[in-house]
Amino acid sequence: MGIIMENRLTNFILSIADTTLILAQRNAEWCGHGPILEQDIAITNISLDLLGQSRNFYQYAAQIIGNNATEDSLAYLRTEREFKNLLLVEQPNGDWGQTILRQYLFSQYQYLLFEQLQNNADEQLAAICTKALKEIKYHVRWSSEWVVRLGDGTAESKERMLNAIDELWSYTGEMFIPAEYEKEMGIDFNALQNNWSAKVKALFTEATLSVPENIYMQSGGKQGIHTEHLGLILTELQYVQRAYPNSQW
Repeated sequence: MGIIMENRLTNFILSIADTTLILAQRNAEWCGHGPILEQDIAITNISLDLLGQSRNFYQYAAQIIGNNATEDSLAYLRTEREFKNLLLVEQPNGDWGQTILRQYLFSQYQYLLFEQLQNNADEQLAAICTKALKEIKYHVRWSSEWVVRLGDGTAESKERMLNAIDELWSYTGEMFIPAEYEKEMGIDFNALQNNWSAKVKALFTEATLSVPENIYMQSGGKQGIHTEHLGLILTELQYVQRAYPNSQW
């Protein structure tokens, strides 16, 4: 039982690390391309926050795994079938509206999840989540302000947000479908989903947007079954390490 629980904990930690790493990589694609300088800096800083979170989780996972595992080997030497990130975060950036909506949908979920995990029986997991909550609170505020600004803005900005909802909404359900390794992590998924839905609905109402209903939800990312986008992300992310293994900088 101890070994099984350790594997579950490791897989759970990796799933969080993978999700934050992939979203950091996606957001980093905006560096130098943001709509205005201030927001270019903001999205880049959020990328750095997410990267820092992923490092903390990878380091903890490597500590549990042992066998010379490191944060680098876990990030750079695993294949897409070994990654356990949410499908939502690997979706293309699209336009600014789609990037903003993806960030908000994830950050709102992440904040509520980490609120639960800060009281987790695993003290190191709880500490990492507690530390990250301050950053995530800003991510939620920043992205939610943009959702309102665009949703309740011009006819074009509203249309772009509606298109973003169409593109991304079917990937949100996976967040609340527990993978096998998540079932004994002390997470109340019903409360998580209900709280997230209430927060999103309230924001969408303020932004004059509607929450889709009766949408088929995609899943599989937590089990290593991904869209075609992840392989392309990892090809770029892992290129230097695979082309020049064990290089020292």
